[in-house]
Amino acid sequence: MNDRLRLDRPGDLYATTAAAAVPSRPLAGDRRVEVAIVGGGYTGLSTALHLAERGKEVALVEAGELGWGAAGRNGGQVNAGLKHEPDEVERALGPVHGPRLVQLSGGAPDYLFSLIERYRIDCEAQRGGTLRAAYRHGGRRALETHVRQWRERGVEIELLDAAGVAAATGTTRYVAATRDPRGGALNPLSFARGLAAAALARGAVLHGDTRATRLERDGGGWRVITAGGALRANTLVLATDGYSDHLWPRLAQSFIPVYSSIVATEPLPEAIAHTILPAGEVLYESGNVTVYYRRDRANRLLMGGRGRQHEPSGPQDFRHLIRYAEELWPAIAGQRWTHGWNGQFALTPDFYPRLHAPAPNVLVALGYSGRGVALATTMGAELAAAATGTPLAELALPVMPIKPIPFHRFWRIGVAARIAFGRLQDSLGS
Repeated sequence: MNDRLRLDRPGDLYATTAAAAVPSRPLAGDRRVEVAIVGGGYTGLSTALHLAERGKEVALVEAGELGWGAAGRNGGQVNAGLKHEPDEVERALGPVHGPRLVQLSGGAPDYLFSLIERYRIDCEAQRGGTLRAAYRHGGRRALETHVRQWRERGVEIELLDAAGVAAATGTTRYVAATRDPRGGALNPLSFARGLAAAALARGAVLHGDTRATRLERDGGGWRVITAGGALRANTLVLATDGYSDHLWPRLAQSFIPVYSSIVATEPLPEAIAHTILPAGEVLYESGNVTVYYRRDRANRLLMGGRGRQHEPSGPQDFRHLIRYAEELWPAIAGQRWTHGWNGQFALTPDFYPRLHAPAPNVLVALGYSGRGVALATTMGAELAAAATGTPLAELALPVMPIKPIPFHRFWRIGVAARIAFGRLQDSLGS
């Protein structure tokens, strides 16, 4: 039934629908700049853009094409906040950084959409809001807490009852949902390419197909070694997130590179499409092992969630998502699913993003734990500020040491066990 799913690399729908890629030739020879960036996703591209805006000489290297990693493979949801509620963030990070991170993460969609408007980035941006839906009555209590805490901070989040969420989604699966007006959607690869184009227009140098193989101290600065040459810079920014490797000691062992899978239908007939999220919101479920979904501008349904923790090997890797979608909306059972893909994001043990400064003139940011579209973009501005003299203590995130996760080499087993346990909890209403 679904054997026509496309699985070519990178295999995602956006490879065929996104804006054209910007020119980014591989690095050839040596180049001297003020700031060198490794990683061409949202964090790296946003940092490059903000540094170029400040008049800094900046060059970026990316192992694949710009936006190749999570930036070009995610669900296209622009969501506010973190996994933890604001009160918990403030308790965990203290009276200085707690409120700063709440403000940064809560305002991240505003910041992202302002960038899209300022640079006229064509990325199918839609600001219809975010639904967070619960399918257990225990989950409703969590939603009530979510609404109360954000309303205390001036955000008018709405709580929907079962009838309200059924009208908003087209399915009777859920007992309650919140509607957050800050959220929205975009074509994530188009957005990454738009950031790249804006950075290039302001003088940043971007090198695709240029893998950083080694880092060396270079006086008071750093040298980024690649197969075709080297970048010499006063400051080094590492922005590799879920695709971090051996480049910096212990960094790849400090998070779990979780795979998230997404499938997409062909454009749905109008009569079916507008029964699914008729007002144009995006949705993610509240629970332990959940899914997220949206309709794009062409009325395709994109359904994402946990899948096999490896590269996709065939359509069977996505059938659990298709089955679930057809349970939610039986009318789509006869529609074709044309694309299936996955990608990695960095999941931290406590679900907080990380800011590291592991050596003089080195900055690292990663670990958005599934909320990187808006948050990673906003972190680019923070990194650019730090690279141009803002004291680290004034940033939204506290600087933390890199801490490897014990028994990290068994992460696939751990993730599989955690998913199984989470599904059991959800089935029991926990």
